[in-house]
Amino acid sequence: MSSFVTSISRGYERFAAVANYLQAPLLLAVRVFFFWQLFLSGKGKLLNIDKTAEFFGSLNIPMPVFSAYLAAATECFGGLLLVIGLASRLVAIPVAFTMIVAYVTADYEALTSIFSDPDKFVAAAPFPFLLSALLVLAFGPGAISVDALIKRFAPSRRSEKLRF
Repeated sequence: MSSFVTSISRGYERFAAVANYLQAPLLLAVRVFFFWQLFLSGKGKLLNIDKTAEFFGSLNIPMPVFSAYLAAATECFGGLLLVIGLASRLVAIPVAFTMIVAYVTADYEALTSIFSDPDKFVAAAPFPFLLSALLVLAFGPGAISVDALIKRFAPSRRSEKLRF
């Protein structure tokens, strides 16, 4: 019995080692696909800022013109930074916040049905961007990113690392 368990354990460890090679391409695919869409959405808002501000005003968002510029710039420039993987974890914070605000203001019904009708919550427009931003915040952009290049070629400062 012990050899069987050991054999299963070794097999699983090999499987996990192979699966780990999928992390970087998967994170790259998530970043490129979803954040390119976010970039296009933000660009569209910036190019039609009057309509965007009018829509924000109809949602009773305070300072609709300023809020429209802020949301559009976050989507546009944050989306681009996340596509290439630059300052990814930092940029993921305002992107996630913007998506939470989008839920609260434009998709409130979907937000309040997160437990009663989860399909409605995940079908709402902010969901893929919020989930992607949270993935990048938690796991980083992956090995195929500008952040990884900077980390690889920047001088190491081991003595200044944060300790938890």
